[in-house]
Amino acid sequence: MAQESEGRRLQSSAPDVAYRDDPRDFAGKIAVFQYLTVLVFVFLVSGFWQLQVQDPERYSEAAERNRIKSTPLLAPRGKILDRDGRVIVDNRASYSLLLNREQIKWEHLPAIAAALQLDYGELTAAIRRNNRPQMIIKDQLSRDDIAWIEAHQDDSTYPEMQLIQSWRRQYPQGGFAAHVTGYVGEISENDLNLPQFSEYHQGDIVGIYGLEKQYDKTLRGVDGQQRVRVDNLGHERNMETTQAAVAGKDLKTTLDLDLQAVAELAMQGKRGAVVALDPRNGEVLAMMSAPTFDPNKFTGRISRTDWNEIMNDPYKPLLNRATQAEFAPGSTFKPFTALAGLESGAIDDQTEFHCSGGASFYGNYYGCWNHHGHGNISLHRAIRESCDVFFYNVANKLGIDRLAEYADMAGFGHKTGIDLPNERESTMPSTKWKLRLSRQKWYAGETISVGIGQGAITVSPLELAVAEGGLGNRGKWMQPHLVLGTPPKILREGHFNPDNVEKVISGMYAVVNEEHGTGRTAALPGIKVCGKTGTAQLASNKYLKGTAAGRAMKDNAWFIAYAPEEAPEIVVVALFENGEHGDRASWIVRDVMKAYFDKKERRAKGLELQTEMQQQLNATSLLPAHFVEARPKP
Repeated sequence: MAQESEGRRLQSSAPDVAYRDDPRDFAGKIAVFQYLTVLVFVFLVSGFWQLQVQDPERYSEAAERNRIKSTPLLAPRGKILDRDGRVIVDNRASYSLLLNREQIKWEHLPAIAAALQLDYGELTAAIRRNNRPQMIIKDQLSRDDIAWIEAHQDDSTYPEMQLIQSWRRQYPQGGFAAHVTGYVGEISENDLNLPQFSEYHQGDIVGIYGLEKQYDKTLRGVDGQQRVRVDNLGHERNMETTQAAVAGKDLKTTLDLDLQAVAELAMQGKRGAVVALDPRNGEVLAMMSAPTFDPNKFTGRISRTDWNEIMNDPYKPLLNRATQAEFAPGSTFKPFTALAGLESGAIDDQTEFHCSGGASFYGNYYGCWNHHGHGNISLHRAIRESCDVFFYNVANKLGIDRLAEYADMAGFGHKTGIDLPNERESTMPSTKWKLRLSRQKWYAGETISVGIGQGAITVSPLELAVAEGGLGNRGKWMQPHLVLGTPPKILREGHFNPDNVEKVISGMYAVVNEEHGTGRTAALPGIKVCGKTGTAQLASNKYLKGTAAGRAMKDNAWFIAYAPEEAPEIVVVALFENGEHGDRASWIVRDVMKAYFDKKERRAKGLELQTEMQQQLNATSLLPAHFVEARPKP
């Protein structure tokens, strides 16, 4: 019994060998293993199905990207040239940093941003916003930037980085012709939503302002692509294919750099605008607005400091005063009041009014600029000496609607249609205009001021140049344009009595060339210049005289001229803000006109010599013939 008890004790304390070696346990484990094997097999087969059958292109492209590195070849924009082929806007070779989206490691971005002086928050936001496989995160790289990128590319620390050649737009220094040429920049998200930008992508560089914007599709080229085979470390091994970039087309403008330079120099330290154009075909020879801005600051990402400085400038340097400013034209409008009076029969060239220094109309007194008065005065002398009282009376006889009819024919109150973006429409008042604007009737007393270019009437310098040029052109108004070779387009044509037109032009000739003419400082020896001064009030001088506000609200000075009298080739308008007197703007116009006729004379004298020189160059020069022919004449 004792032995049996001891045996049972030992048996109970021994391991349960029979249980652990139960065959059923092994069978369960084998089943689990088999199920796992089947699952893995199914997973591999499904992956193979997706890879080879369901979506093979997607994965083959991904594999190809790992084997082939694609680098964009950025196309340079076309140059902007003057009428003689001289370069105004060019390109300069630069370098940009490209990020390959599929290789981006987010933990690398803080170091990249710090090394390249980029805002980390803006960088990550731009990456999330941009859905293209590659994106430029910084252009116009400095030498230090390039050195850092090349050092980290060599050791493959940052595989997402790629250095590419790019082109930086190069504009003239000092804002020369900036309001005409405009500038380029990265396309905005708002623009991407517009139908006309459907073919553009996030990060594309496009024209933002001026000719750059108006002719963006002409100036921008077509980017190319270079494909290089790389090894598993990303090192380049050999070239696969290259699709060359196609440069944008050059834009040859109607601008004359010589006239543009004179206009820019004449307006230094002033605010206002200058426009010169050929009234025969509408070609703009010069256009400038002051103050100006430096387009080079916009070619990359403009700094906040520069942007705030421009936007906070009270004189609004981004405003193109030539096409967007709206000012009362002052006495430059008087020739149109005169023409309306003659054509309607309200006056003739012998009609006289008495000027005692002012006159009363409808219970209000309207002064003349000559407080001593002009005495009895008729049309020719009234234009020559710019008598306000004479034109008060003409406007009163006409009424606002007849005056507006002739002004409308000359283009007042309408856009000129120039090939620049964002031209504004100015104002030519009428009874319908006031009723539509304020639901009020027009009062006869309001017409008095409009007759001398004051009151509700406004105009831009370009609009005034087109209007006065059409008058000098004997009633044919041409649409202004900035691209050479654009077919001339007639905006409006007035069938006036030729004698009436000549009487107005005779008065404008007297302004510059006769004694007591208000614009005699614009006279040019041997050139028959016709002109008209204009002094436009911004506020009542009577109440503001001597005050701080009065100094800030000094009258604007205008001058308009065209020449020669019998068949105008050039019309020039100058607006000198707060210039006080129209004759102060006449000096600016005179200088631009002198530059035009001096250049014309030099070319006429050198024509035979130039032809002989051209033959010699074509015969002896080693340069390509097309280069020799394209040389600008001296």
